[in-house]
Amino acid sequence: MPRLFVALRPPPVIRDRLADLAEGVEDARWQDDEQLHVTLRFIGEVDRPVAEDVAACLAAVHAPAPLVRLSGVGAFRGRGAGAQLWAGLAPAEPLRHLHAKVEQACVRAGLAPERRTYLPHITVARLHRRAAEAPAVDQWLVEHAALSSESFPFAHLILYQSFLGREGARYEPVERWPLASPVGSEGE
Repeated sequence: MPRLFVALRPPPVIRDRLADLAEGVEDARWQDDEQLHVTLRFIGEVDRPVAEDVAACLAAVHAPAPLVRLSGVGAFRGRGAGAQLWAGLAPAEPLRHLHAKVEQACVRAGLAPERRTYLPHITVARLHRRAAEAPAVDQWLVEHAALSSESFPFAHLILYQSFLGREGARYEPVERWPLASPVGSEGE
């Protein structure tokens, strides 16, 4: 059964900026270039017919490409066995709007609604629980609190398949759909 999620991929210049954050926390598993994305909806393992229904419903999503910028960093701690360091995105509203459309498409495809509140972010590192409480994490958060970038669009909605292994997860695009030009950009 494929293990799926729906995401957006930042442009290369932003992924390079995020790669610059990958230091200063011992035992962190820093995300490599191929792993950097914004999850809109985690789907999980589904049968092939459900995966096909999800792809068909996602193909019908029409929305402008979210125009955002990097904005600060944060940490999720105490979630199960591990924690995450992440880069924030602002403004959040264009991503929440697209998330709602993706959520509607997934529910139309027969998936149960997601109950968690959506917080747009890009995971930059994964940590074991004990490492998440290390002083180095707090120091990393302070050092990178002012993270920012120029505004950038997310050009495509992407359905990914995730493969779990000893070295971490590997993500492979299954389908990709272009998003409309962002509101306020040239050509609007």
